[in-house]
Amino acid sequence: MVPSSSNKVVKNASGRYDNVDFTKAVGHQFAPIKASYLRRDVLLFANSIGVTKDELHFLYELHPNFAAFPTFPINLAFKQTDQDVFDFIQRTVSGDIPGVPPFDPKRSVDGERGIEIVRPIPISSEGLDLEINGSVIGVYDKGGNMILEGQQLLRDARTDTVYARMTNTAFGIGQGGYGGPRGPTRPSYPPPERVPDAVHVFKTSPEQTLLYRLSGDYNPIHADDEFAKAGGFKRAFLQGLGTWNIAAHGMLKELGNSDPARFCTFKARFANIVYPGDALETRMWKVASKNGVDEIIFQTVVQSDGRVALSNGFATLKQEASAKSHL
Repeated sequence: MVPSSSNKVVKNASGRYDNVDFTKAVGHQFAPIKASYLRRDVLLFANSIGVTKDELHFLYELHPNFAAFPTFPINLAFKQTDQDVFDFIQRTVSGDIPGVPPFDPKRSVDGERGIEIVRPIPISSEGLDLEINGSVIGVYDKGGNMILEGQQLLRDARTDTVYARMTNTAFGIGQGGYGGPRGPTRPSYPPPERVPDAVHVFKTSPEQTLLYRLSGDYNPIHADDEFAKAGGFKRAFLQGLGTWNIAAHGMLKELGNSDPARFCTFKARFANIVYPGDALETRMWKVASKNGVDEIIFQTVVQSDGRVALSNGFATLKQEASAKSHL
């Protein structure tokens, strides 16, 4: 969908935008993004999020149950069809959205990410015409910040088969203040006041960001200390989605027997920066079981100082009997 001239915002002499109306953005469809990947990409991703040798079905392409880790698609909108590095900043500049100022990528951060697995993720895109269909759920105005909530479908255009539904919330820091809607009240998932049912600890390496970026998250702020310092950080830090995927792996390993067939949904809010070398502790609580699915609240903290890295974590796993796994 191409916005009409009446929907396009224009910057005025004061540096602000005229003609802003966040309600015009609701339902906006982005141009489809073509995506492709190899089995090698699947293997690399599993290595970058801490999968271990006892989960060989994620790490060895000749394993009889070789599978893509379920959250693998989360970086495909970055990677697209490339097998080489690319200019991440240019690729993530938002296109025209009706009634909305363009997001400044240097002053924008990921707020929350989620994924729902609709069908098992293919081990490669061979024979498929994969594309990512993105749309705007809403744009909100809170405390002077602009918040965009979106959805992406990973879909085979040839057969109209949907494999995953992904959600994202982006924060444009200091880019709001236009009197737009404040948005809906979000569900809250505070950790229960009891001992977790499971805990997963992963010690990131000094090279963790450099390994994880090879799955498509090539933002220089995760590789170049000087670039990160210019943005107000003490040095290059771990990708938020790196932390998110490490936690997803920990949850599936500790509560799902590393069985991809059991993985249903996973979402969390990015709360604090993680630096390479930090040990991440993901604490998990089973809070309900409904219709063969376990509901899980989780929180990921930096072990050394207790900083919360991921908050408001909520996930669902099929119970073992209903997953019908062959692992």
